[in-house]
Amino acid sequence: MAKSKILGETKDSGFQFGLRKTFNIPIEEVWDFMFSANGLKIWLGSVAKELVEKEHYKTKEGTEGEIRLIKEHSHIRLTWKKKGWDNVSQLQVRIMNNNGKTVISFHQDHMLDVNQRSEMDFYWNKVMEKISKELENKS
Repeated sequence: MAKSKILGETKDSGFQFGLRKTFNIPIEEVWDFMFSANGLKIWLGSVAKELVEKEHYKTKEGTEGEIRLIKEHSHIRLTWKKKGWDNVSQLQVRIMNNNGKTVISFHQDHMLDVNQRSEMDFYWNKVMEKISKELENKS
């Protein structure tokens, strides 16, 4: 009998979660906001320095990892170890043009189990609510 798949479980990379939302704002404005001190504080946490590829980061809140790739007006890939976690997950934040509108997408994988996935589901939905409020104030 085949094992039933659990929501968010992948074949090779543990558990994953993804969330996206479209905004009626140009991509450059969304990118600039997401990588401003205020934007970073919302989705990543308070960082003391600019994010640089191949460098370690640690937020005031305790999340840490390494910036793997930054492609301006496109995406960032980084490792993500939340304070209190024993494991490191991977996070990709994409900022995509969609016919003059902009899509923000969060995708996280390599989470240990359904509990971590549920924790990050709650976290990213709260983050997207905060981002939405900020961006709606700009439009």
